Amino acid sequence: MPPGRTILLPRSTNQARGLAEYAIEFLAGRLGHPSATTLELLERFHLDSVGCGVSAIAAAARAPTVLRRLAVRQPPATGSAGGICFGSRRPVAVAAAVAANASAVREWDANGTNFGYDPAKGRTAGEFGHNDYYPAAVAASRLAGLDGDRTLRMMLLVDEIRGRLAEVFALRRYSIDHVHHGAVATAAAFTAALGGTVDQIESAIGLVAAHYVPFRAIRAGEQLSDSKGASAALAAETAVASGLRALDGFVGPADIFRNPQAIYRLNEPCRDGESPFDLELGCDGDAFAIHGMHFKLGLYEHQSAGAIQSLVDLFAATPAAARDLAGIRAIRVTIYEPAYRIIADPAKRRPTTRQSADHSLPYILARTILKAATAARPDWEGLMLLPDDYDDAAIADPRIRSLIDRIAIEHGGPEYDALYPDGIPTSVTIDHASLGTLSPGLVRYPLGHARSSADETARLVDLKFRRLVTQAVDDAESLAARVRVGGKSAEEIAELYAFPIHGCDPD
Repeated sequence: MPPGRTILLPRSTNQARGLAEYAIEFLAGRLGHPSATTLELLERFHLDSVGCGVSAIAAAARAPTVLRRLAVRQPPATGSAGGICFGSRRPVAVAAAVAANASAVREWDANGTNFGYDPAKGRTAGEFGHNDYYPAAVAASRLAGLDGDRTLRMMLLVDEIRGRLAEVFALRRYSIDHVHHGAVATAAAFTAALGGTVDQIESAIGLVAAHYVPFRAIRAGEQLSDSKGASAALAAETAVASGLRALDGFVGPADIFRNPQAIYRLNEPCRDGESPFDLELGCDGDAFAIHGMHFKLGLYEHQSAGAIQSLVDLFAATPAAARDLAGIRAIRVTIYEPAYRIIADPAKRRPTTRQSADHSLPYILARTILKAATAARPDWEGLMLLPDDYDDAAIADPRIRSLIDRIAIEHGGPEYDALYPDGIPTSVTIDHASLGTLSPGLVRYPLGHARSSADETARLVDLKFRRLVTQAVDDAESLAARVRVGGKSAEEIAELYAFPIHGCDPD
């Protein structure tokens, strides 16, 4: 863990109350001082999420469009400031606004990712997760009148709680979707931001864990549905609803992490009076889970980043390979578990929807190779995958099918598995008719990974933002400045997302 003070919530204690006390003290500024480096990293994760969300709305992607349409029909509660949907100035029911905005953020599956891995502390459960919950922080700040600096603390609080839970409890082992960790974190932070007591925050957490546990059925099947992309949005919605109920006096289950019938001890039995894990949380400096989280440099399932980096490195060394697609006889990819199981699933070799294509390693590689054939520069900047790489015409392109037919994916076995989740170990070899066998060797830390070049990653994330929003707003740079959180007044935070989006009804 990077330098900085932490607190420990032992497994023998009521960790729901511990999270409540931590949330209250952290939001009040009485518990630690995050470093400037931590806050700047948080700002970039938030900016990246906004770029993804604005792009999805401008493209009229189905799930966020439906949820936004439903939200604008729901007025805020009497006496409430309500929430604001991206691109609108009309106050709506806060939970509905959070669902619509979080759905937009997650729709492209292109924003930040965590792998739940801190080997220095022996916390290696390796659960996935994403930076999808910032809209809940913005909504809470609007309701509570918080300024930008307090809003940043709330965003960091959500990422910290869900990030640390991902290190100690692997939901996927029990077919539970990873967004549950985000729901717990959002319930704690949202309720605390609105002045909730320890009892009320504990109730909100208990309601989420007892009533709203999402299963990975949303990700099952050969062609994925809107449920997969909207899972975080619906989890955030239930977290906000649980917080509002608790604040209004509803009492939920107590001591939920030690409850033998709740998902934690039910799936990982342990001694009475204990939960299955200790929970350590950052307080100041750089001691936060966000430093182990990763950026995506385009639209792709993050497990494929090593393979994309392999192609970038290969084409940089041998540009001629990309100019002669007919000469590519075979493409062999060696990868680790769980990537082999998730994105190399044979059922995904013929995707027909974007939700399946962006989780298909064969499709992602074929599309990247196709872009390299005409790109002015075969690097991350030139090969960045964007929404139009997953539209109906791109998915149906016969050249994609031809390239996929030449791709073979194999599991690298224990040698590769041992390098994950510290890295994303992948190797790609191309057998070319005139150039012979080409391979850049093993890739472990592709750009965007927390262990890759921070400066180059930041440059590409900013480029990705501009590319995503250029057709959606008048001025990408002005939007980037507008949605920067730190230093903003409470009034500016209340209207943070109320900027115009082309083709989007402002009401």
